[in-house]
Amino acid sequence: MLPPHTPTPSPNAVVIRTGRRGAMTGLPCSVVLIAIGAVGVFGTALVATGNQKGESSIAGYAGMVFMLAFCALGVFLFIGHWANRHNRILVDHTGLWVAGKKAQNVIPWQTLAGVGLFWSKLGQGSKVYSLELFPVGPIDRDDPVLWTLVRDEEPLHPDMPGLRYRLPFPAAQQQQVVSAVRQYVPHIWLGESERAQGHIGRPDVKGHRERTRGRTH
Repeated sequence: MLPPHTPTPSPNAVVIRTGRRGAMTGLPCSVVLIAIGAVGVFGTALVATGNQKGESSIAGYAGMVFMLAFCALGVFLFIGHWANRHNRILVDHTGLWVAGKKAQNVIPWQTLAGVGLFWSKLGQGSKVYSLELFPVGPIDRDDPVLWTLVRDEEPLHPDMPGLRYRLPFPAAQQQQVVSAVRQYVPHIWLGESERAQGHIGRPDVKGHRERTRGRTH
């Protein structure tokens, strides 16, 4: 039997710094995209304005728009990785804690029917991983910390709920995450399962906004 819940992670909790790992790889890539886009914009601007041949070029303008989009993508990715750099997972006897810079919440083990690992292919030879946490009963789909993790899909097994938490994490931390979970709750571990590409999906942003708006009226 697991010890009683605690209001904060225990001092000996396993800490997995997912945001730092993502930032270490994502920020340099974002900077490269921004640099390539900026250089490309400068070069295509010369062509578009006719500084190379004495006349403007439709192809030059199209290239400049493409490079601007390239640069914007780099900026968007940079902002995302920088904002999430403090994200981390903590695992202890109470449950799995999801923490950011300013807020955290826990998914208690005693509220779960099972925990498993999903993975899908990404490009050539790469994989993306997610921890799937299946609750015994209803969950708050609009929890301030956990709502982005909620997914509603076909159940893994007939006796499992379709509504669950899906927690993506860097591929390099797969072994650490699995070991930490199995250390505390081996009796509800469901193993690994390959899914279709793009299995991570997206949170229900529209539904969240509508439900949140309804609560304020």
